Amino acid sequence: MISQIFILSSKGDHLIYKDFRGEAGSDVVSIFYEKVMTLTGDQPPVVMVTHKDLQFIHVRQGGLYWVATTTADSSPFTIIEFLNRLAALVKDYCGSLSEKMVQMNFALIYELLDEVVDYGYIQTTSSDVLKNFIQTEAVSSRPFSLFDISNVGLFGAETQQSIVAPSSAATRPIQSSREQGGKSEIFVDVIERMTIVIGSNGMLMKADVEGEITVKCYMPNCTGNGIFWVVFLSSGYGAAVRVDECSFHQAVRLDEFDSHRILRLCPSQGEQTVMQYQLSDDLPSAPPFRLFPTIERDSGGRLLMYLKLRCDLPPKSCLLLKCVMYVTPVASVFSLSQELSSPDQSAELKPQSRAVVWKVPRFTGGTQLSALFKLDVPGLSSASMQEVGPVGLSFELPKYTATGLQIRFLRLSPVQPGPSQRWVRYVTHSDSYTIRI
Repeated sequence: MISQIFILSSKGDHLIYKDFRGEAGSDVVSIFYEKVMTLTGDQPPVVMVTHKDLQFIHVRQGGLYWVATTTADSSPFTIIEFLNRLAALVKDYCGSLSEKMVQMNFALIYELLDEVVDYGYIQTTSSDVLKNFIQTEAVSSRPFSLFDISNVGLFGAETQQSIVAPSSAATRPIQSSREQGGKSEIFVDVIERMTIVIGSNGMLMKADVEGEITVKCYMPNCTGNGIFWVVFLSSGYGAAVRVDECSFHQAVRLDEFDSHRILRLCPSQGEQTVMQYQLSDDLPSAPPFRLFPTIERDSGGRLLMYLKLRCDLPPKSCLLLKCVMYVTPVASVFSLSQELSSPDQSAELKPQSRAVVWKVPRFTGGTQLSALFKLDVPGLSSASMQEVGPVGLSFELPKYTATGLQIRFLRLSPVQPGPSQRWVRYVTHSDSYTIRI
């Protein structure tokens, strides 16, 4: 049973507060934030005990704290799942999750809370049910324009990837489908996160990929008859995608999955994860980056680090890259001088973490970058030089999947009246990409 629900910013500002049962005062909001701030570590415990036989249960979504106070007899896992679904519901109705968006749409969020929770009891989190009761329109920070292509991570049309829409096209409220006269649109995201460890000898030691297929539906009449189906294969017709584990949304029909890799789904309005999958150790292609480091000491006693980074992606690929190199655990203050291969790159020294951060705003596939770092390290010895590293990469790869998974067809059945558009986007992120030197 839920006693209260409130949403806080990262600075502790009260954005939303709803008391369903009157079992505790509004001071619990300040008590929660004080508990979070006094705890050590980046991640406070999800469940925390408070006074008056209530407990705090919270999740972090969109840089905000989504908190529920519950009685001791409530299931924490149920409340955690509810808070995640509530955040997803607010994202569907507001378009995105941020402090500004919550402040602009507080009336809409309070209307949602009135419908999803009644006297502490959860009623529903289905957008198909709520669309019959929610009347408040979302307030957007700026009007949506399909011709705004200033954002990275563009959506490509299902049949012609040269026809693009900005990433902001899928971050608008689901009520916008009413304003567009019933126009049917579906946005499909294939998102993968890579965990790579490469040894100092260049051998691949660990390779894990976690991926998901998410769908955001703007189909006014999708309930009951707006069935769409997808076929996904790897590169080349007839080549199968190998995954070690996969799970599906409960609404997905798997009758033809084993034989033809077809997923059938009747999506609800809003965003939902259709499929989650994982692949370990045996990637169909080589890792996207290779590093060739040279570490030595010059005659003046300075530490010299020469890095040559190669991108093994196709030449048309282009990405944003941040390279973080952990230098040495020497506690003394040291300075940095640098020589980079292009003027648009930048590097800075992080004394607290003793790391050099090398940022590359644009890295084209099939090319190579280099950087020379000269560090003045007092008391530099041969033993401390052995402790230099590792190198961590943080990047985003558009139009690329490490597993080779591709959407081959995306079809609506039956055919929807009026114009319809299907958009597909592929993005691969670095969850952890470590190269030992």
